[in-house]
Amino acid sequence: MRAAKSIITIAALVLLASLGTSIAEATTLRMTWYSDGNEGEVMADLLKRFQEQNKDIEVVLDQVPFKAINETLPVQLASGQGPDLARITDMGGLSRYALDLRPYLKDPAYWEANFGPFLAWMRPAGDTTAIPGLMTQLTVTGPFVNKTLFEQAGIAMPGDKATWEEWAKAVKEVAAKVQAPFPLALDRSGHRFYAVAMSQGTKVFGANGEPEVVDDGFKRAAQLVYDWHKSGVMSKEMWGSVAGTAYRGANDEFKNAQVVMYLSGSWQTAQFAKTIGNDFTGSRCPIPAARAAARACRAVRRWSRSRAPSTRRRSRG
Repeated sequence: MRAAKSIITIAALVLLASLGTSIAEATTLRMTWYSDGNEGEVMADLLKRFQEQNKDIEVVLDQVPFKAINETLPVQLASGQGPDLARITDMGGLSRYALDLRPYLKDPAYWEANFGPFLAWMRPAGDTTAIPGLMTQLTVTGPFVNKTLFEQAGIAMPGDKATWEEWAKAVKEVAAKVQAPFPLALDRSGHRFYAVAMSQGTKVFGANGEPEVVDDGFKRAAQLVYDWHKSGVMSKEMWGSVAGTAYRGANDEFKNAQVVMYLSGSWQTAQFAKTIGNDFTGSRCPIPAARAAARACRAVRRWSRSRAPSTRRRSRG
């Protein structure tokens, strides 16, 4: 996965070269970027090398928390005050603001060959040809488990085929014995909820191919989350601390050994290895009773509402 992310990130240089202006006119572009690990450092280095070869293009990299991408960026775009490029996760929701790069690319076929399977995710409904950006990574959803807490509690971890109900019972018992405040935590996001929903058989689309979000699998997952909050397996302090569509993670609580089991994304692995170190032993396990796992997506996109000059030349190739 790291190799794939590096190759795709390097392709951002092609994107920026494709957005240059006439040689006589200098262009400044702003890129809003959030990082899960060291991606910001990598992108800063790539941009530095790009600008050394393209003196008439300056790219200002604004590194922000994910919360700014999730909550502030949509407001900026709606008001026409957004950046020229941004790394995002809500590709469908923000698709109406995206610029179609196709008219500015020397070789659109290269983009279709390398990013084709994901371009449809970024396009507005009904659009089958736009090239709005490029995929940078996929995140697999799965549980992180504090194995040390299980050992301290003297309770065996459930096996690979354990159900959500079996895990919920086990983590609640562990939390009670070691006095951990959070038996189970889920990121407050659609990505994480849908990992549970998929494990309960949700299909997202009906037999006619149209979206059918609230099916039996969805309802079973919603009931599980409701029951977990009611029984104390999940704490209302987590999801109840924010409102609306706001994201709430449990990173800090997990790395401080306050959470027994944490359903989150694979992007957490590197930072947990760094922040937890040898403090306790963590373990990844399969999605309980899983048929599939939800995937969170990140992409780099060029916005149609831009402050950069509108006169553009094609890629230098």
